[in-house]
Amino acid sequence: MSTQPSASPRAGTSSTTVDDSLAAALSSRSRPSRPSGVTTSLTFGWRALLKIKHVPEQLFDVTITPVIFTLMFTYLFGGALAGSASDYLQFLLPGILVQTVIITTVYTGFTLNTDISKGVFDRFRSLPLWRPSPLVGALLGDAVRYAIASTVVVVLGLILGFRPDGGVVGVLGAVLILLVFASGIGWIFTTLGLVLRTPNAVMGVGMMIIMPVTFASNIFVDPSTMPSWLQSFVDVNPISHLVTAERGLMSGTASAGDIGWVLVATVALTAVFAPLTMYLYRRR
Repeated sequence: MSTQPSASPRAGTSSTTVDDSLAAALSSRSRPSRPSGVTTSLTFGWRALLKIKHVPEQLFDVTITPVIFTLMFTYLFGGALAGSASDYLQFLLPGILVQTVIITTVYTGFTLNTDISKGVFDRFRSLPLWRPSPLVGALLGDAVRYAIASTVVVVLGLILGFRPDGGVVGVLGAVLILLVFASGIGWIFTTLGLVLRTPNAVMGVGMMIIMPVTFASNIFVDPSTMPSWLQSFVDVNPISHLVTAERGLMSGTASAGDIGWVLVATVALTAVFAPLTMYLYRRR
């Protein structure tokens, strides 16, 4: 008489053992704490730098463009405006430094809008982190780009014969205050990045804003040669005050009023556009 083989208990035992081990592993670990706003902002700043690593063409605007601008304006207009290119360079370089970095701020809104159009920011919004950190991190990453552009302009100017009377301290102070002001300007373009539909629209509108305020300033010529109506605009143009502070720091003649005006303008821009950006970011 044949007998039916009994079912082996090994399969059920193995499954139970795995379940018990998994439960023990999960219960023995404490829930990780929520990362701080500083940590997440620095992480997103590092992400911005990694994007440059994988797409190095993004550095063209902060390496090639400053060289073209400096060489072109120095040697095209130097002889006509100052008698010689070397004399004009002493006047021009602080202004070209400002123009180069301010134009670069447009890319803050451009890259933000690119992330939005690809759905990347929808993923960020679903994460348990400080809500502004993706935006703050992007600005921190762009600050590195501004520093690179500033270094390119200053080094090229020194090669061409620019000699700042303010020395190393004056140059570093000028670059630092420029980076601070650029961070305030950057909030304008993060707002545009959230409002406009496409990255190309952000770039187009951004350049429409940047070009008038940089060219209608004291970057290239003394405003006293301009018509009175244009002088009135130049006198209230924040870029003109920034250039004045840059020239003063590099020449060692900067006043507290020049520097203070730039800092006040930076605070005002941030106070207006940072909350507006966050409002649009929450409602998008």
